[in-house]
Amino acid sequence: MRSLEVLDPGRYALVEDLGRPGYAHLGVAPSGALDVPSLRLANRLVGNPSGAAGIEALLGGLSVRLSASTTVAVTGPAVDVRVDGRSFGSHTPVPVRAGQTVSVGTPAAGLRCYLAFSGGIAVEPVLGSRSRDVLSGIGPEPLKSGDVLPLGEPGIPVGADVIVPVAAPGELVVPVTLGPRDDWLDDPAGGLSAWWTVTAESNRVGLRLDGTPLRRAVDGELPSEGVVTGAIQVPPSGLPVVFLADHPTTGGYPVAAVVRAGALSALAQARPGTRVRFRMS
Repeated sequence: MRSLEVLDPGRYALVEDLGRPGYAHLGVAPSGALDVPSLRLANRLVGNPSGAAGIEALLGGLSVRLSASTTVAVTGPAVDVRVDGRSFGSHTPVPVRAGQTVSVGTPAAGLRCYLAFSGGIAVEPVLGSRSRDVLSGIGPEPLKSGDVLPLGEPGIPVGADVIVPVAAPGELVVPVTLGPRDDWLDDPAGGLSAWWTVTAESNRVGLRLDGTPLRRAVDGELPSEGVVTGAIQVPPSGLPVVFLADHPTTGGYPVAAVVRAGALSALAQARPGTRVRFRMS
């Protein structure tokens, strides 16, 4: 059986694919890779379908040993990638022989690295996905040393041999659509367009921001209603939370705006301390 053994999971590593959309009525979040373009690119470089499962590694640090010849690619922020100590770099397909070890360093910028292996990680799917949902606990457990993960049958790598990684900026201007509950807030457009700072309490559920609190225009509480990935919810503190892939499917605080889908990957790479402002579109 083709497989990989986790020697060191680094700070926090999860199996993720493109998620399990369509189960919100059951209270199940879409989950999946936070930086979807990076996972898709890694899969393309090793010859997998774009939705194959790989590893999402927070701040790198991951080390795995392969049981069979495998093509590996690491995307996301630029990072040092080594095979048995020899440096290969990221954003390129790397051939690995049986018994060799692949190690990923810590990126200088950005937050999440994506590792794809030819054949994809073939753990048992749950509700059609191999992704870990950290809020509900659905899907494979966070990786730990000694874990052995099966790999599928490899395909043929296609596309460019090397892709230049995009550097994660220290400031982000994020396009959003105002609403649906912006009328519950006093000047939501003006407040959201100010600079906010990503806090260390952020995770796959939501990006927590610090800044000048937004003020309520309406007293009382909303009944719980459905929320989507990218919703900017404003709790009583007035400090926004941007819901990411593992968000709850309902919420009772007003949603002031929703981040455009194409901007979510940049937020997935925003480290604590990154400054963010929202542009109404």
